[in-house]
Amino acid sequence: MTKTDPSLSAPDVVAAGEPAVADAPDLGSLAISVEEVMDALTNVIDPELGLDFVELGLIYGVEIDGAHVHVNYTLTTPGCPIGPAVAEQIEEFVGEVEGVDSVASELTFTPAWSPERMSEDARFALGF
Repeated sequence: MTKTDPSLSAPDVVAAGEPAVADAPDLGSLAISVEEVMDALTNVIDPELGLDFVELGLIYGVEIDGAHVHVNYTLTTPGCPIGPAVAEQIEEFVGEVEGVDSVASELTFTPAWSPERMSEDARFALGF
């Protein structure tokens, strides 16, 4: 019997002359996609406008590094009263995506948000 480090994946634990573990998880299937993260971000709602941050064009970027997700976002104005709650909502909803271990969010005002960033549906709903 070969002793192995339990933190190693199946290919790492195969000793000479022993078969590979057939039930090892497919680590590729645990990959987090930008689409999954963006879908989770549709739950972050601007209560004054009644639309989500994705439709409003307030999500500037999503970076995924293994099980860590970084979301770069903005607000419609620097004095937006929901500002403090947005980071918490981003971390909550993205943290629920399967495979995500940690979430960081970063507020930026560069470039400044404008209505042109909104989806066509959001522009229509808000009369733009």
